[in-house]
Amino acid sequence: MSHYKSNVRDIEFNLFEVLGREEILGTAPYTDLDRETVSAILAEVDHVARTKLAASFADGDGGLPIFDAKTHSVTVPEDIKRSFQALMDSGTWQLELPAELGGHATPPSVQWAVHELNIGANPSICLYSAGPKFGYMLWAVGNERDRRIAEIMIERQWAATMVLTEPDAGSDVGAGRTRAIPQPDGTWHIEGVKRFITSGEHDLAENIIHLVLARPQGVEGVGGPGTKGLSLFIVPKFHFDLQTGELIGERNGVFATNLEKKMGIRASTTCELSFGDAGVPAKGWLLGEVHDGIAQMFHVIEHARMLVGTKAIATLSTGYLNALEYAKTRVQGADLTQATDKTAPRVTITHHPDVRRSLMTQKSFTEGLRALLLFTATIQDRNAIASAQGTTDDAAERLNDLLLPIVKGYGSERSWVLLGTESLQTFGGSGFLTDYPIEQYVRDAKIDTLYEGTTAIQGQDLFFRKIIKDQGRALEDLSRQISQWTATEAGNGQLKEERGLLQQASDDVAAIVATMIKDLGSALPGTPRNVYKVGLNTTRLLMALGDVICAWLLLRGAEVALDRLNGDLPPDEKSFYEGKVASGRWFARTVLPKLAAERVIAESTDLAVMDLDEAAF
Repeated sequence: MSHYKSNVRDIEFNLFEVLGREEILGTAPYTDLDRETVSAILAEVDHVARTKLAASFADGDGGLPIFDAKTHSVTVPEDIKRSFQALMDSGTWQLELPAELGGHATPPSVQWAVHELNIGANPSICLYSAGPKFGYMLWAVGNERDRRIAEIMIERQWAATMVLTEPDAGSDVGAGRTRAIPQPDGTWHIEGVKRFITSGEHDLAENIIHLVLARPQGVEGVGGPGTKGLSLFIVPKFHFDLQTGELIGERNGVFATNLEKKMGIRASTTCELSFGDAGVPAKGWLLGEVHDGIAQMFHVIEHARMLVGTKAIATLSTGYLNALEYAKTRVQGADLTQATDKTAPRVTITHHPDVRRSLMTQKSFTEGLRALLLFTATIQDRNAIASAQGTTDDAAERLNDLLLPIVKGYGSERSWVLLGTESLQTFGGSGFLTDYPIEQYVRDAKIDTLYEGTTAIQGQDLFFRKIIKDQGRALEDLSRQISQWTATEAGNGQLKEERGLLQQASDDVAAIVATMIKDLGSALPGTPRNVYKVGLNTTRLLMALGDVICAWLLLRGAEVALDRLNGDLPPDEKSFYEGKVASGRWFARTVLPKLAAERVIAESTDLAVMDLDEAAF
């Protein structure tokens, strides 16, 4: 039986009943799609995910890829290869590509719904499948040579990596020291060591294209300190013919020199890569022949951050559903109302109040996070439609930028914590065993709070870049949407209390932002240490704003559900909509009141912890 438990019903509820995606189907650029077609796509993806991708999930955690230090090669177990091939054969990667590259015009909202199903079933497999998406990036920002490389990558289903991190330069990307030396033939030789490179070496594809950030040498006006001095280079594992794509047969000078031994997602290879070592030059091309590495790489990073949030949310969803199934069958103890009666019948643990508290907490956060993910994807729909029309949607671009660190940072933190404190806890001691998938979920999910920018980095990005640098425009746009909803009679009077809680929580978050702006302002004229007060609250703001957005989206779903419950429904649909109302109410009543305390903490922040001598820790 598959470990993976999907929730296609809730995905479709969000896409069509709450977020109105039918409005954009059947019109340019999505003229070939309608609701029935999208539902059929999701059903097929769900089938492949639960049967073929999920099949190697547990075995891949134990039967690990094998690293040969002499040949610098990695051999992936056969069951992983079968699942990977099933994913590539499914063609879901074509949904992300334009017609020019053999793709199908598909809204980002549908793409991310598909990603949830695939990555929830087997995250390691999905991490190997980035080649076509990376190829699209080369095609979008590169020159004619790069576009040909992109076509070859997609035609031959080559793999790809993003190569940023160095042993002494993790989150501080601008401290990277890997060098790029220009050659007379127009190529570059890359020299340096990179670390934590996902899919850096494996035998799932005949070639791997590495996108490497490096510092150009000997070129006037470029290659200086910081991130602005970094350029992006296309460095293949094997040399190949730029016209036909055929491998020339020589190994390029990029070698895996270590395979990390990890806590989770162990079927995914995470490598140290050495460039230009052992006397073999690592040859590559400057992407687009322009020194704009960070801007180019952010095309990949933004997609990666959205994918990490999706992975976290998908794992929490299947974790909750596994916990729910267990709770419905696990008999333990008497009902609390008969606790003193030793002869009372034993009941399943779903009868116990604290188990119900835990399950509803898991359910509401899972559904809120899914709504957050798909809401963000609908903003990306707006950008995609504008791009297809040859225009831009400035408001959508700003709002998407604001939401990305929330999807990644808030989504990963909430999912990791809930998987351990609630989902695994539901199983009791059994959750600590490998008999159930939940212990692997917990281990697999921790990385989501770390890679593609830690939670602390996401919090700083949210405040300094997405609020301050943007002058609060996107945040004001989002706050206005929330306030307009709370001012309505949404829920026909049945959500009055929850609307009030949401508006108060929104006001509390606004007060946190105002406090942080005040602290930042006081730091600028001559009290620079006050910026520490801001730093002490950036993660707090990230989590608080995530709570407010999820509550708003859950209550919008509850409003739709209350309307549906006015009609005649079959029993399963009636239960589904009742559950949506319960999720929204539970989240509003148990999560939002806590933001008043977060506001008090933010407003009371001082420098005591920063003044403390290190020895006191």
